[in-house]
Amino acid sequence: MLIIPAIDIKEGKCVRLLQGDPDRKTVYSDDPVGQAKKFEDLGAQLIHVVDLDGAFDGRPVNGELVMSIAQSVNVPIEIGGGIRNADTVKVYLDAGIRRIIIGSAILEKEFEDIIAASPECIIAGIDARDSMVATQGWKEVTRVKAVDLVDQVMQKGIREIIYTDIATDGMLSGPNIAAYESLLGQFPGLKLTASGGVSSVEDLKNLQKLEKDGLTGAIVGKAIYDGRIELKEALDAVS
Repeated sequence: MLIIPAIDIKEGKCVRLLQGDPDRKTVYSDDPVGQAKKFEDLGAQLIHVVDLDGAFDGRPVNGELVMSIAQSVNVPIEIGGGIRNADTVKVYLDAGIRRIIIGSAILEKEFEDIIAASPECIIAGIDARDSMVATQGWKEVTRVKAVDLVDQVMQKGIREIIYTDIATDGMLSGPNIAAYESLLGQFPGLKLTASGGVSSVEDLKNLQKLEKDGLTGAIVGKAIYDGRIELKEALDAVS
């Protein structure tokens, strides 16, 4: 199981939001590129990057900074936030980024050709509050059940999903393991990355128990920045 440190970018800075609320923001670094290098030096094999401004605006806002991060480290990054059309995906792919996270827009017809050509590069980002899909940077909770969206995404040929439980994100309250167990049980072959709530190495060890069922990674953000988890210790613990 990969431990994936997160860099959320807002106004060019590395921040964390509580439950995705832009009014509940903590700035941790003015240098996202330097933060990515630090994660690489500590042993990270993959870095999770989110353009938060892009997620709220519906278009890439920090795209140049994201590409600077990708060019500055030797480990892969994955990028999400504001990716609502195929042109944006192509820009990131042309920049050498090979893990592109698309939200519920992934079901739109214009993504079909890219999914067919580069299925290994496309990851579905499914964000849910109380098991219902949230969109528009988590501002809108839809009437679509997360489990139904997972089903539709897999029918499109996507097997890799990042599932974020909004209620736990940034709260350091522990991950929603029951939700991950349920999804993995319902969808054999699903490759799932857990996101939200990780607060300790023990949480990561509990998530690792689901590795045999298809859980491939866990994204960790606030717990690292607040010093609750030392990245190197976490990597060693689940190696």
